[in-house]
Amino acid sequence: MTTRLDSFATAITRLSEALSAPVTDLTRDASIQRFEFCFELAWKVIQERARAEGLDCQSPKGCLKMAYKNSWITDETGWLAMLEDRNRTAHTYDETLAKDVYRRLPAHLPLLQVLNTYLRSTQA
Repeated sequence: MTTRLDSFATAITRLSEALSAPVTDLTRDASIQRFEFCFELAWKVIQERARAEGLDCQSPKGCLKMAYKNSWITDETGWLAMLEDRNRTAHTYDETLAKDVYRRLPAHLPLLQVLNTYLRSTQA
C-alpha cells in the first residue's frame, strides 16, 4: 500500500501548494485538478486498505461509507460533499461551478490530511 499512500501524501502537498498560490484562473484550475487527483487517490487508498483488512467496497461512495462506519473518517457529510464536488468537476467545466468548487477546496483539504495521517498511523 505504500506506493499509493505515498502518492496520496504527495498529491495532498501539491493541492496545499496550489491553494496557497495567488488566485488566478490558472491556479484555480490547477487547484481543482489537484483536488480531483487527491480525491481519486483517497478513495482508492481506502479501497486498498479495506481489501487488506478483508473488507470490500467498489465505488467511491461505498468506500466512504465503509470508511465512516469503521471510523477511518469522521466527517461523513464533509466527505460526501467532497464526492459531489469531484463529480461536478470531473464531468463538466463551467466557470461559475469552478469558482464555487474552488472556494470549497480549503475545507476539503483538512479532511484529506486527516485521512492520510490516520492511514499512516495504522499502517501494518
